[in-house]
Amino acid sequence: MKWFDKLLKKRPNGARYAPTLSGYSPIYSQFGTNIYASDVVVQAIKCIVDEMKKLKPMHIRIRDNEPVPVDKSSIQTVLDNPNALMTTSEFLEKMVWLLMMNYNAFIIPTYYEWTDNNGMTRRSYESLYPVNPTQVDFIEDAAGRLFVSFTFGGGYKTTVAYEDVIHIKYNYSVNPYMGGNAAGQPDHSALLKTLDLNQTLLQGVAKAMKASYAVNGVIKYNALIDDGKMKAALDALEKKLENNESGILPLDLRAEFVPLKNDIQIVDEATLKFVDEKILRNFGVPLPILTGDYTQDCYNAFYQKTLEPLIIAISQAFTKKIFTDRERAFGNRIELYPKDLIFMTVQQTLQMIEILSPTGAMTENEKRVALGMRPLPELEGRRYMSLNWIDADEAARYQIGKLDEEKE
Repeated sequence: MKWFDKLLKKRPNGARYAPTLSGYSPIYSQFGTNIYASDVVVQAIKCIVDEMKKLKPMHIRIRDNEPVPVDKSSIQTVLDNPNALMTTSEFLEKMVWLLMMNYNAFIIPTYYEWTDNNGMTRRSYESLYPVNPTQVDFIEDAAGRLFVSFTFGGGYKTTVAYEDVIHIKYNYSVNPYMGGNAAGQPDHSALLKTLDLNQTLLQGVAKAMKASYAVNGVIKYNALIDDGKMKAALDALEKKLENNESGILPLDLRAEFVPLKNDIQIVDEATLKFVDEKILRNFGVPLPILTGDYTQDCYNAFYQKTLEPLIIAISQAFTKKIFTDRERAFGNRIELYPKDLIFMTVQQTLQMIEILSPTGAMTENEKRVALGMRPLPELEGRRYMSLNWIDADEAARYQIGKLDEEKE
């Protein structure tokens, strides 16, 4: 694992634990247990992860308040191919799983530095690795520079400058360094109570279903018989049950079958649905999203309430750590575009094409792809627009005829 060797570094000289306002040492254990034994919890998180892995991360540069893609850069290359083990969707999937399980996700970039002709230090990124440490220590050196020390399950340790670690926090509140509660871990105390209630209900349903098949009736013998004859009678009854294929049990005049009424009370559907939705609300996942029968309005609400805050947090975390202050001042950003996430009907897609086509904002192949058709090589890069439009800055001069005079 040569890539891992690049991450192994020693602690800086004079290192000490970074200070905290609470007075506790900033040592945090990562874990993901307890609640993840629930199928409802796993399904809810998977709904979020499956949508987030559809994102398209892009290196853009803001020019005149407009985003311009920067296709030919080492940053875009590493976003398209994060590392030797993962595709972009797998990288996003693993990162979001770690974030939702631990309320913290750490990505370590590898790069090499070089100096350009102007004497500026540049970085060329090679890979991005999401890591899952068992323990995280925040330390600082004598100069007050912050470092983060990772301890992994196999005993590996590495210390990296915090400014070089992409750290995404979820439920970032009382802890100064980590997402989650004051200990830097997920607080599942309230959710565990609901999960315990859900488990109790499910166990009750299972027991009730088993009880309904246990005893269906008793055989009453209308005579006094001794123990020996009783055993012989039971053996004869068992044999009749084993040989019975028609569902009718033959009895003689001495015996009488007395049925038992199985009036089993199972938890009603509304109660189970309420408990499921109560669990799902912790993760902002509506029940229709989980079952897949959602409407456009339901999906839009899910996107704005649950997905969009995560997209913003991830975009800003990448931008802050990938670019220097100078590069950010020139408008460099990492954005995660959700085009493939947006739920649109065919009619709405047609309306979008009708709106964008006259302005030349869509290529012909983009129109075909939006409608589910394959792009054609002969249409590559072709873009058409209406001649009934004019540059807004030239509108006043065009209206009084000066623009044509100047051109002549």
